[in-house]
Amino acid sequence: MSQPRAPGKKVGPVPQASFVTPVVGRDSELARLSGVLVRARRAEARAVLVAGDAGVGKTRLLDEVGGRAAESGMTVVTGHCVDLGDVGLPYLPFTEILGVLAADERFSAALAAHPVVARLLGAGTDSARDVDGRLRLFEGMAGLLADVADVAPLLLVLEDLHWADQSSRDLLRFLLGRGVLRHRLAVFASYRADDLHRRHPLRPLLAELIRLPAVERLELRPLGDSDVARLVRQLERRPLAEATVRRIVERAEGNAFYAEELLAATDTESGGVPSGLADVLLIRFEQLSDTAQQVLRTAAVAGRRVEHELLREAVGLPEEELESALREAVGRQLLVAGDDDTYSFRHALAREAVYADLLPGERARLHGAFARLLAGQGRAAESAAERAHHYRESHDLVEALTASLEAADHAQRVGAPAEEQRHLEAALDLWPAVGAEARPSGGGVDRVTLTLRASAAAAHAGELHRAVSLTRSALAELGQDADSELAARVRYTLAGNLLRVDSLTSAFAYSSEALAMIPEDPPSRTWVWAAATHAMAARHVGENETALRVARRALSVAEELRLTDAQADLLISLAVFDGSGRRGPEGRERLLRARELARGSGNAAVELRALFNLAMGCYESGALAECVPWLTEGLDRARRAGLLSSPYPLEMRYLRLVVLHVLGRWDECVGAAAADAELRPSAGAYTVGPALYVALARGDMTAADRARALLEGPFDWMATLIAGIALTDAAALRRDPEDAVRWTRSTVAALTGEAGTRPDVTVRLAALALSAVADAAAEPRSAGDEATTRRWTDTAAELVELARATATHGEDGTPQGPEGQAWLARAEAEWIRAVSGPDAAAWSQALTAFGYGDVYEQARCRLRYAEALVAAGRREEAAAEAREVRETADRLGATPLREQVDALVRRGRLADTPDADERAGGLTAREQEVLRLLALGRSNRQIGEELFITGKTASVHVSNILAKLGASSRGEAVAIAYRDGLITPEPSASG
Repeated sequence: MSQPRAPGKKVGPVPQASFVTPVVGRDSELARLSGVLVRARRAEARAVLVAGDAGVGKTRLLDEVGGRAAESGMTVVTGHCVDLGDVGLPYLPFTEILGVLAADERFSAALAAHPVVARLLGAGTDSARDVDGRLRLFEGMAGLLADVADVAPLLLVLEDLHWADQSSRDLLRFLLGRGVLRHRLAVFASYRADDLHRRHPLRPLLAELIRLPAVERLELRPLGDSDVARLVRQLERRPLAEATVRRIVERAEGNAFYAEELLAATDTESGGVPSGLADVLLIRFEQLSDTAQQVLRTAAVAGRRVEHELLREAVGLPEEELESALREAVGRQLLVAGDDDTYSFRHALAREAVYADLLPGERARLHGAFARLLAGQGRAAESAAERAHHYRESHDLVEALTASLEAADHAQRVGAPAEEQRHLEAALDLWPAVGAEARPSGGGVDRVTLTLRASAAAAHAGELHRAVSLTRSALAELGQDADSELAARVRYTLAGNLLRVDSLTSAFAYSSEALAMIPEDPPSRTWVWAAATHAMAARHVGENETALRVARRALSVAEELRLTDAQADLLISLAVFDGSGRRGPEGRERLLRARELARGSGNAAVELRALFNLAMGCYESGALAECVPWLTEGLDRARRAGLLSSPYPLEMRYLRLVVLHVLGRWDECVGAAAADAELRPSAGAYTVGPALYVALARGDMTAADRARALLEGPFDWMATLIAGIALTDAAALRRDPEDAVRWTRSTVAALTGEAGTRPDVTVRLAALALSAVADAAAEPRSAGDEATTRRWTDTAAELVELARATATHGEDGTPQGPEGQAWLARAEAEWIRAVSGPDAAAWSQALTAFGYGDVYEQARCRLRYAEALVAAGRREEAAAEAREVRETADRLGATPLREQVDALVRRGRLADTPDADERAGGLTAREQEVLRLLALGRSNRQIGEELFITGKTASVHVSNILAKLGASSRGEAVAIAYRDGLITPEPSASG
């Protein structure tokens, strides 16, 4: 039973666990209900009928708003309706409410004034049976609630109204219709919308109540995908892999309860519906008639959606019986009728639960029936995938193999590589189970070529590790007498796939084998592609001379054979390998010619490689505006070819996000990242990277947890790079130099090539870590602690040397472009700061270096420049720089940067006439309250008790205050606050 909530306190049963399910995605609903509470305290309240499907979060929402009501001084009482079938107890929720009120001494006089109501608490209810007695009871209840609300504002919560007994429904109608809401009273009542079939007794009451002027309806719709993902991450303390979160989001379909149950089952072996959830989902199904259950079982075999005609033929019922059964299933909200003569399960998990409940023989029989019906419809290409599925589940493997190959061909024609891969792998699984005489013949269809084709589809779909695995399988399938050209094709395909997952030494070994297997003379297409792959592999292991020699010779042969797509691919390699690379004019000309050749040949993959390198050449030379058109063209071409998840479009989408981030268009960056993640969820780090940087810069330190999750699973070069940057920067923002240096070293080690070539990102990582190291060196240097200072300056020297070596001798052996040189300038300035303190000239150089377009890094350097100007006594110049930093921080929403510049303004006395915000030190209203209590010597626990927050929350506020005031201790914070006029001394008690 609910307990009374006294004003300002939340009183209830002892919690069984300290963790409470978070409320996500309900800001507008909470705001609306909170507005009703405000009006209730002014005796202008309303009743709100909260509707939503089972598990969507009605109870959690009402618990949250009830807690807020209690904190505002309202009394909150809850009555629960319970499903007791046809023998429901009359007035059950109101009896529970009366029991709560009777336990509160404040309301004893009100209860005594209405004795007829008090009888509900006893055994006898005779007064409620006759008409006069029922009316007296209703009037007494209305009077009691009015009197209680006069003592303290009252929130009445009725849960699960769909189970309410008739007497409770009648009493609710009376209360809401008789003006009880004119008092300081609000009523929130919840019910399951998906339980309200057409003849449900609550339906007419709802229709009547909603017409009352003081009653409104609030529909709780399913959560959005991003909100479900946020809920899942908040429920699970450990970092979750993106694929796990994505799968839960897909299956939960916006239902919070389903998401929790699916999350709880992530460590179990079963891939189906968790047993407890299946029981819940099947309850409504089992309430149907036998005929309706038969129709639903048949529909479950068809899938989430089924056409009426197909269902009619499969179930074999007369039309009238089928329509009656469908009407029943739709009325019970298990099926939803579509406008196109189809039926869909209301929720995919309901379909899974019904399907899992089928007997094995029943399941196989129905699958066979659907396969035969689809085969007879004359839609061979479109239905091939469905037929393959049904034939396989009905154990007709010969037909399943044929249909799987048809489905793969169809997917290839419409540019759907992920689907093509899936169907080809299904065919490969079936291949050994089908006799040689029954397999498709002709057209070069054999297990090795099918496997090679599946690996190409996997690569185009962005499943790079799977592509490697499939090509290795093809290599294992080759016999001793295999054709040499096929054997070479398998090996150079494997080499190309290994390059994409950064297994460079193995790639070089296999490309060497491929090139050795076939002679250069007579010239052949296979040799040209083997040579093109070998040139790339040689370049990646540091064999630059070999790479150039092989690429030039292969280009000559490709021109002789008029292999335009191979010519284009080799021109791209030479543009990247030769001379000044893709940043120089010669490289650009080669790339432009390659793009035209690839476009003319129809080889979209090579055309995309050319467009990506054109974009990268612009970015590396600091021409950000010129970069964007190439990215736009490349992504449009990938979209038309169905290759958006293949490697180069992934790189282009990432580069587009990087450009948006660098230009300071952060909201666009975050929006584009979210859209990319939704469209191509398997892209992983390619979509989340710049959005993680934005989150960190805006003060969301949970981004570090998401960065760590990228490191789960097999090694991924891009994920390692993104995580390394985010985790190093997060450590620097936390002023944790040990962690920053550790992440820099481990990331550089992981990304260093097998030839010992350090990644270009090394200079950025070193500069970020140097920021934390310089902070760490400042305090012991000012305190005269030479040993600690030397330790940090030695670390700074190591990091700056790492930055210098990388920036002057990048991955391609040439000096890095404007971006790399800018990070080097910042690293140099941070090194000087670590060794001897801030240097205005060094920071001026760094500020200028980032002028190619990096808005945020320019602002961070400008802040350091302002600090150096303050140290040099140039306060007017420092104030001007600080104003620019503040404007940029506000425009970007970079809260930590804004707090840092505000702290500098206070420390350096850069504002002659500070406004109210500046006088408050940038503290929030709550932080000012905490600061006042801090000055009175209160502990975190005592602060929490006085402000009705937890001690842990108080501790967080104290930490924020120290950071904003630039203080190292509580005492120093209080001293600064008195000095700056943020607080004034409390009047003495004796005064």
